[in-house]
Amino acid sequence: MNLPAKQKHFLSFSRKLFLSVISLFLVFAGCFIAYQYEREKEYKVELLHSQLQDYNARLDEKIDSLPDIPKEMNEYVNNHVLKYLRVTVIDLEGNVLYDSYKTDRSRIENHIERPEVKKALKAGNGFDVRRTSETTGLPYFYSATLYKDYIIRTALPYNVSLTNNLKADSHYIWFTIIVTLLLIVIFYKFTNKLGTSINQLREFAMRADRNEPIEMAMQSAFPHNELGEISQHIIQIYKRLHETKEALYIEREKLITHLQISHEGLGVFNKDKKEILVNNLFTQYSNLISDSNLETAEEVFTISELKDITDFINKAPKRPSGKEEKRMSITINKNGRTFIVECIIFQDMSFEISINDVTMEEEQIRLKRQLTQNIAHELKTPVSSIQGYLETIVNNDNIPREKMDVFLERCYAQSNRLSRLLRDISVLTRMDEAANMIDMEKVDISILVTNIVNEVALELEEKHITVVNSLKKEIQIRGNYSLLYSIFRNLMDNAIAYAGTDIQININCFREDENFYYFSFADTGVGVSQEHLNRLFERFYRVDKGRSRKLGGTGLGLAIVKNAVIIHGGNISAKNNQGGGLEFVFTLAKDK
Repeated sequence: MNLPAKQKHFLSFSRKLFLSVISLFLVFAGCFIAYQYEREKEYKVELLHSQLQDYNARLDEKIDSLPDIPKEMNEYVNNHVLKYLRVTVIDLEGNVLYDSYKTDRSRIENHIERPEVKKALKAGNGFDVRRTSETTGLPYFYSATLYKDYIIRTALPYNVSLTNNLKADSHYIWFTIIVTLLLIVIFYKFTNKLGTSINQLREFAMRADRNEPIEMAMQSAFPHNELGEISQHIIQIYKRLHETKEALYIEREKLITHLQISHEGLGVFNKDKKEILVNNLFTQYSNLISDSNLETAEEVFTISELKDITDFINKAPKRPSGKEEKRMSITINKNGRTFIVECIIFQDMSFEISINDVTMEEEQIRLKRQLTQNIAHELKTPVSSIQGYLETIVNNDNIPREKMDVFLERCYAQSNRLSRLLRDISVLTRMDEAANMIDMEKVDISILVTNIVNEVALELEEKHITVVNSLKKEIQIRGNYSLLYSIFRNLMDNAIAYAGTDIQININCFREDENFYYFSFADTGVGVSQEHLNRLFERFYRVDKGRSRKLGGTGLGLAIVKNAVIIHGGNISAKNNQGGGLEFVFTLAKDK
């Protein structure tokens, strides 16, 4: 199991920085102390050497004035030279001419190989530190000076006084230690403050990695320096990235929701043909095209009908440029349905496949084309009739008045028929294209039907038709009054026009449930042949075209009835009664 990031580090960054810098500083301080210590010792030695050189110079002056060096030198050394100072005079061959420690010179060895003597012969003066004398067996500090005919050497024995005199001064060591400790404290505070900032930045990075929100207290915890400014900028960048990510997430959710409720099948795949996003319609349409249930969306590339799309994807260049074709569309007809399949390849070689079921659109185009042809055919008859009658009247000056009146009446009748035809076409167009924009209100069906019966009373009386209105009072429906009126009025007009004379019309609401009213509109007339029942609601369809023209029908009344019923959430059917006549059964949604 992985440990949290805080437990993986034995020492924090600030501690490591502090220890590493302090270690380097201590090494530097130690080297400085050692170097300075040696410099102090060398300085003391040089100082003592200079003092002894002064003694040598004074001895040289004294020797020049002495006729007998050994005898008078003893008196001078004993009276005028430092206590315990040993004086030796050596000729240029290394022979000892005088030694204040030993009077028997014959027993003193040649000093030509002594280090200080060799240095004096070479450079004019020289010294040797803490060398044990072969003559006395005691350690001395030697200083020798070359003169014209001899070398004067003075030496001080290493006693406590000389040792202390040559010892390096320790004050600078204590000064260095105090300064080092002070700098350690200062640097500790600095690294601790830096460590706090780094820990805050680290905490921010961990929160960002866990996608957690950044608290305001964390933003104000950084110091007011360059590191703090950098940290603040990083936090601001993160906040903007977080906000952008949230916005992209929201847009992605919108896109996914849009794809799921889209009316086309959409599938998005990466360059390796692996599914990125697929909606339900894509799977459904793919199954319909392949006549099988695909287990995965990737199996769409094995459908033979989509081979052109698959080849287009396979042949696409690895890096498509703007000039190359990146879009392809094909049409597939399968099982009586028409699909348009389109593929779009994006710059990163991912691609989208959309499948649209255009069966309904194609059917609508066919129906509109057919409707246009029917309208043209239906308009041709009344227009031609009106034009013929008017041409006869205009071109014949001797036409009798009675015949002219008949022609004008027929022109008026045809113009009324043309007006009703245009009105019905307008109603159907309004229902087809703007059904969701029709105003709805509470309508009492029983009152509406009573008004219609009263409006057609004269026509009913002429054909000896009896209407039995069995509707109960206060049948409330939320709908469009004009369309509801057209349902019962067109059914009434259809019965009056085609059912015959001496019949009975029965209007009844025979059932109701939680959602619908169930209506019956029946007559006891001639009825309709069985082969025509299923086509009664088609536009411009007539059972007896000659009779319908004579009676002035437009052939759109029952089509209007069907569309109006559908708009009000119901459905309608027609059947022949066993006792004779035609019955329409339909439902209308209740007002809730």
